[in-house]
Amino acid sequence: MTTNIGHPDNSQCMGVEAYPQDAAAFATKTMHKIPSLEVFEAHSFRRQQTAFCVLTLFVLGLLLLLHTFFHSLLGEPSISVIVILGIGFSLKFLEIAWLQGRTDEIGEKTAKTETFLSVAMIFILAGWLAVLTNRDDNPYFVLLAIPILQCAYYCGLKSTAVTIAAAIGMMFFWTRHFFAVHPPPRPSEFLEVGMISMIYALVGILVWLLVHQLKQQQSRLFESMAVLHATREQLVEEEKLAVVGRLASGIAHEIRNPVAMISSSLVTAANSHLGAADREEMVQIAAREASRLERLTTEFLNYARPLAPQLSSVLVNDLLSYTVDVVKAHAASRSIQVSYFCSEDLAIKVDSAQVQGALLNLVLNGIDAAYSPGAIALDAAQKDTLVQIDVQNTGEPIPDADLPRIFEPFYSAKPGGTGLGLAIARRVAEVHGGDLWVSSNQKGRVVFSMTLSDVSTEDRIETSHKEL
Repeated sequence: MTTNIGHPDNSQCMGVEAYPQDAAAFATKTMHKIPSLEVFEAHSFRRQQTAFCVLTLFVLGLLLLLHTFFHSLLGEPSISVIVILGIGFSLKFLEIAWLQGRTDEIGEKTAKTETFLSVAMIFILAGWLAVLTNRDDNPYFVLLAIPILQCAYYCGLKSTAVTIAAAIGMMFFWTRHFFAVHPPPRPSEFLEVGMISMIYALVGILVWLLVHQLKQQQSRLFESMAVLHATREQLVEEEKLAVVGRLASGIAHEIRNPVAMISSSLVTAANSHLGAADREEMVQIAAREASRLERLTTEFLNYARPLAPQLSSVLVNDLLSYTVDVVKAHAASRSIQVSYFCSEDLAIKVDSAQVQGALLNLVLNGIDAAYSPGAIALDAAQKDTLVQIDVQNTGEPIPDADLPRIFEPFYSAKPGGTGLGLAIARRVAEVHGGDLWVSSNQKGRVVFSMTLSDVSTEDRIETSHKEL
């Protein structure tokens, strides 16, 4: 009899029965974050074996109670019977204490030894009690059902059949021995033992079939989880590569134009036939493009490596008021009214410069997108542990094709835009323990919602560092 905890190719006693070797290798490679099926079985062995111990204690106690209650039929339980039952109780309590006291995983060899000793102990206990009670209709043979169930649960069909045969053999041997000592034999007793044997055989085989089917389904489910996990990781990697590709393309596109303009201007300025005024114009063009290139690289670095926020407690009302004051003149030139609403005592611990920059970007984008005349509304409120700031404009909705990509760096539908503004604003929200998303996208009501939290700075930075 063997108990398989950790080696699924062992077909006799199954922690995992008939688990395919290639599936196990596949799971090991692809499911490094998901414990293997063998680990699940080893982890559950302690709990399952404890349940069998409790069952054995219950049956022992019930048999002693029945023996005492029906003493007129079975005779008074002798001191020897009580002592043997006490030894059985003690051994099972010790087994439970050993199982619960193990802090490490129970290995295959230890599980085999534990199962064999548990089964052998019950056989020995049943045999001693049969000898001590010395009856043809011995009630303590009921104990033999427990090792049959154990083997049906843990072991293969052969081991279960051997255990059933051993239990049946013990009962027939005892009946034959009893009538050899106390003749004449009664055929009805042999018939009774035969009926009990048939019940034990049916129960053992049926339990083994049910457990076998369940473990096969468990194996298939685990393989499906492995395939699903591998597919998910592949999709994530492909998405990362796609993002990197779009990012690289955006960087190349944004840098190429200023560099080409600088190169062309300097070559033209170096022409000796060019007048002073034209040469000065070429130099100014090169300077403007160099300034644009510097701004582009600075914004990209701000996106890729955000500075740790310098936290201080500020009133959200002050953040909104400052943002509105900054954009008021620009908004008025386009006949756009900017307003805000916020409770005067709403405070939060943030980096005010970073948050103001993010809000300023959202409001300026809203001004560019809003109808003229139109309106921009900022609304801040407490949402559980977060502060949510909504920036609403009265412009056209963002096209469905653009919506999934508006937070990607270098993706911009606005002429002359770098495509980094929204990406940086979202990164600011993330390092402050929140997020930025489009909460409404309807004609005349496009809303960007930004949440901010009071979580620790380390948690914010760790959350925001995502691979490009």
